[in-house]
Amino acid sequence: MKRALIAALAGAGIILLVASCSNGPPNPNPRAEQPLQSVPVDLPRYMGRWFVIANIPYFAERDFVASHVMWTLRDDGKIVDEFFGRKKGFDAPETHHQFLDSVTPGSGGGEWSVRIFWPIHVTQMTLYVDPDYRYTILGYPNKKLGWIFSREPTMNDETYRSLLARLDAMGYDTTQFRRVPQSPEQIGQPGFQSPGQGD
Repeated sequence: MKRALIAALAGAGIILLVASCSNGPPNPNPRAEQPLQSVPVDLPRYMGRWFVIANIPYFAERDFVASHVMWTLRDDGKIVDEFFGRKKGFDAPETHHQFLDSVTPGSGGGEWSVRIFWPIHVTQMTLYVDPDYRYTILGYPNKKLGWIFSREPTMNDETYRSLLARLDAMGYDTTQFRRVPQSPEQIGQPGFQSPGQGD
């Protein structure tokens, strides 16, 4: 039984890794080949709860609403990385997944190696954080995945558009981003994901 569980988990990790590196539609952004650069962060200040305002939908987070992450810095310098969300609706029970991240040496705290479980790791990059640590953008080197986070569950359109503009300047295809509903009235609104309906 234990071997079967390990095999199943390994398969899930490989699927996640393949999904994050998969080819998908070509990126039309003229800066698509421009390498991403992480930015340094003040790790203690960066910790805590961040709400998922928008992402490029992929299988592990698709159909989630009210999703947020909680980052906790351990004494050994590693980061406990927790994901919370409700699958397909606000009435659903809250799902919780936990990972362990290591800061990449020399990155100034802005690049993390996320351990899905041993030996599966993926690289997560902090691409922007505002001076007040209210908003942040995370991405993967291949630009197939990306996230916009906020300390608050809501974000005004002007701020959202400014963060999308930053992603565009980095070479992302920003048409792939969809906002994540953080309140029931956002479901079905333009630009928001519609749980259970693909986007």
